[in-house]
Amino acid sequence: MQARATQYMKRAFFINIVLLLFVNLLIKPFYIFGIERTIQNRVEAGEYGLYFTLFNFSLLFQIVTDLGLQYFNNRHVAQHRVLFSKYFPHFLVLKGLLGLLYLLLLLVGAALWKYEIAILPLLLGIALNQVLSSLVLFLRSNVSGLGWYRTDSFLSVLDRLLLILICGMLLWRLPHFKIEWFVYAQTASLASTVLIIFWLLRRHAPWRFRLQPKMWQLLLKKSMPYALAVFLMTAYTRLDGVLLERLLPNGRLAADVYAAAYRLLDASSMIAYLFAGLLLPMYARVLKTQQPVAPLLQFSLQLIWAGAAALAASVFSFQEAIMVGLYAIGDAYAGQVLGMLMLALLGVCCMYIYGPLLTANGNLRAMNSILIIGIILNITLNLLLIPRYGAWGAATSACLTQTVIAIGKAWLAHRLLAIPVDVRFVVKIIAYAIICFTIGYVFSQHVSGRWQIRFVACGAACISAAFALQLIQLRSIWALLHAREGQ
Repeated sequence: MQARATQYMKRAFFINIVLLLFVNLLIKPFYIFGIERTIQNRVEAGEYGLYFTLFNFSLLFQIVTDLGLQYFNNRHVAQHRVLFSKYFPHFLVLKGLLGLLYLLLLLVGAALWKYEIAILPLLLGIALNQVLSSLVLFLRSNVSGLGWYRTDSFLSVLDRLLLILICGMLLWRLPHFKIEWFVYAQTASLASTVLIIFWLLRRHAPWRFRLQPKMWQLLLKKSMPYALAVFLMTAYTRLDGVLLERLLPNGRLAADVYAAAYRLLDASSMIAYLFAGLLLPMYARVLKTQQPVAPLLQFSLQLIWAGAAALAASVFSFQEAIMVGLYAIGDAYAGQVLGMLMLALLGVCCMYIYGPLLTANGNLRAMNSILIIGIILNITLNLLLIPRYGAWGAATSACLTQTVIAIGKAWLAHRLLAIPVDVRFVVKIIAYAIICFTIGYVFSQHVSGRWQIRFVACGAACISAAFALQLIQLRSIWALLHAREGQ
């Protein structure tokens, strides 16, 4: 019976991740390359770099808007769905109060960081969007916690779809574009998404709000360990953009280059982020019902690794051509920044598989220790490398930090949950990565033709290698599609 339940959980994960990937790959790449990239190319040089810097600066304080409530809610609603109606109104009141506190602290931080008064309206617009984005994620955590995975898949792209429509109209009708318009368009799309999710939850959520400070204190006490984890993860991934602008005399231009390359890492890690969002409530259910977690862990890891290694190798091998083809600021140096950031993708993907497992199991203190080591390493490397190597130094720091944290989280998960290490599987995924980068080298250096065709052929060859090494098995997928709970 336990084996059948495990098979059904793997089937549920596979079907929902396919749906999640389908809707996100349909919308988000178009937004990233069709809208966001076009805006960066359309605005004045350095203007997008300023936006990128302020966006990263606002993220350093964003934890105040949530304080771990989203992760706590997602885990506990998945395990005890009756808690939804009990906690929901208190969470909403807390979110409102924390949003106001966030805006106040951000203004204080901006003053201490000595930002000019002229950029404060742009910073406040970005901050308001962070509050709305945090609210969207919290509301979605209730949707996924209630088991509405398919609904959550569509909600995961709703704000981007609305943003495409708004910005697409502006870019089409107006010859010039201001970065402020991009911020206002985000506000409109996020606010609309919040209203739509509220409407979906209207029949399941109690709408009687009462001021109960003791309940808020209880919820914050339970969610605080999650808050520290989120803050640390945000800090070591966003400090580089802020430090670039401050440590270099041409900081905004360097941030422009880094933002252009980082956008491709963000786009590539989107799939891993979606895996994490889906895995957290599934891990929580598996652990709650005392099913073995290793099958779901290995299944999700081999799926994400098959795509991540293929993509990282392909982009790394054609780094310069990609940056020159996409951006007005693209050149050989920008390509090197992209290549180094793409190496970080492998660590990011592993982190997004093991991180939700540690969170679902409640091992936050141990995970936070790894994250503290990561942020110390990241700050040290940035201070050493950025003054000498600029954006490439920040990219190198990101790559090394992500790799160290990924290894640390994997080690913790296997030790704390007593998951045996499958040596053959480890050798297989390392061999697959080596094969992918070898294929990338061959297609970039020894195959003639247009780089776009060679890039696609390289990716296809890497995926073929994943099938050959049985990282992707059609027979197993077919069996999952026909599995039924309780059969």
